[in-house]
Amino acid sequence: METHAGRIRLLPETTVNRIAAGEVIERPAAAVRELVENALDAGAGRIAVAIAGGGIDRIEVTDDGSGMRADDLALAVQRHATSKLADDDLVRIATLGFRGEALPSIGAAARLSITSRPPDADAAASIVVEGGKVGEVGPAAGPPGTRVVVRDLFFATPARRKFLKSARAEADAAEAAVRRLALAAPHVAMRFESEGRVAFDLPGQSRADRVAALLGAEAVAALLPVEGVRNGLHLSGYAAAPGVTRAPAVAQALVVNGRPVTDPVLRVAVRVAYRDVIAYGRHPVVALFLDLPPEELDVNVHPAKAEVRFRDPNEVRALVISSLARALAGGAGTFAGSMQPRPAPPPGQPGRPGLALSRPGRPGLPGMAETGAETGLPFGAAPAVRPPDRFHGPFTERDAANFPLGAPVAQVLDTYIMAVAGDGSLVLVDQHAAHERLTHETLKAQLLAGGVRSQPLLLPAVVDLPPADAARLLARAEELGRLGLEIEAFGAGAVLVRALPAVLGTPEPAPLLRDLADELAEMDESTALAARLDAVVARLACHGSIRAGRRLGLPEMDALLRQMEATPRADTCSHGRPTWLKLTRAEIERLFGRR
Repeated sequence: METHAGRIRLLPETTVNRIAAGEVIERPAAAVRELVENALDAGAGRIAVAIAGGGIDRIEVTDDGSGMRADDLALAVQRHATSKLADDDLVRIATLGFRGEALPSIGAAARLSITSRPPDADAAASIVVEGGKVGEVGPAAGPPGTRVVVRDLFFATPARRKFLKSARAEADAAEAAVRRLALAAPHVAMRFESEGRVAFDLPGQSRADRVAALLGAEAVAALLPVEGVRNGLHLSGYAAAPGVTRAPAVAQALVVNGRPVTDPVLRVAVRVAYRDVIAYGRHPVVALFLDLPPEELDVNVHPAKAEVRFRDPNEVRALVISSLARALAGGAGTFAGSMQPRPAPPPGQPGRPGLALSRPGRPGLPGMAETGAETGLPFGAAPAVRPPDRFHGPFTERDAANFPLGAPVAQVLDTYIMAVAGDGSLVLVDQHAAHERLTHETLKAQLLAGGVRSQPLLLPAVVDLPPADAARLLARAEELGRLGLEIEAFGAGAVLVRALPAVLGTPEPAPLLRDLADELAEMDESTALAARLDAVVARLACHGSIRAGRRLGLPEMDALLRQMEATPRADTCSHGRPTWLKLTRAEIERLFGRR
């Protein structure tokens, strides 16, 4: 079909505003976010948000901030009019808003009314904008602060309205937007109401209390403080233990210079820090706050202002990964209640009656610095961190801090260790998953120290494999040698195994090589083994761990628990599954109907 271009002309301002509204206000949640950001920039101490119909029918945002006079109110609904850039400097932006686009964009797509009053003014002023048509400023009654009401969102741009989701989905998105801002500004009281139901109503509070209020009881019970400083960058906040994850990444609050962001650099860094302690496809729960000089950050990337660019993203990525790694490096059982730790009873104070496990005459822990083969233990090398000295006598509440996994009492199904903690809690440990993590960490520590120690086989083993699998392994023979696995070619489709990593004990070489070949098959030939080192080490660790169905004695169970408590990241196995579970006294009583 032939078309003919007309003469070039300037679009009417109303049309320009409606086009711009599609970028700035793509859904009700964006309008809510922009209005709350304006309230925060106005110095509000309390902000209340109420929506109806998912924000499509009505949005109301009320604050007690600095307010606007009549002449400022008339300018506020004009495009690119703002009070937030005093010197037109786009390098050092310290406010959430600065473009001057939100109010005119909302007014172009909806019915907008604003009533505002500075604290020192005798009366308020109001203005109405409908579909881009600006009314006159007039006197009104109202308390100090600003009240913005948005009705019939996108009535002037019906095409946009057709692409919105259900009212429930839009309401959830709006609530999530306010939650992110509430986390970013804990000193401000925040209230959110949808369809007359109050989702949260929070006073101004400390950051820790705000995080606890918004992330949920399950996450709060396992939150770990995060702190890190690197070349002018400061990271703080909280991260949940590996046992608390979500299917989507919605429970990740990332704040940069007080601005909630959705940033790929930060998200990738969080994923890397957690990748070997949580299951694939799951996402950690974090609330991280990054502060850096404004000139090191570009927030003028997109009209929605949710994306930022760092001058040195590698520096930011390194800070996040290292800080999270330190936070997650605690031994098993050390995460519970980390956000607000409960102090141990003072010396001399007895534990709760009925919880002591008398264990007289038990020997001390064997030396933990050597491999299982060298110490005679049924498991691999222990962590570099030596566990506390062996306790003697009754196991009471006082021991809970040093021995959070408690005292072993039995083995269930020759697979799970049952223990009782000092506070009376029942602990169940998956012996294979737990020892897999211990072996994994030992392999990594040896590798970082220069190479995994190998154990030559008394008789080299010949493993027959499909030719393609054998070729993959032999192509990586030098790299596998640094992991303690020494192999060489032995005819077509066969591999000769001369040595295995010493920490693995004496596993069958054939299953180990088959699994490693599968792991290498998922890698590009040009990819260095170091890029997938964790996955390869996890494969090795799995084959070197005590198996489910292996019967253990009490000394062996005790040694395993103590190693877990002293080994970083021992709350999950190499595949991200939990290594232990805990039932508190209250939970046990609830199961039996006592509560």
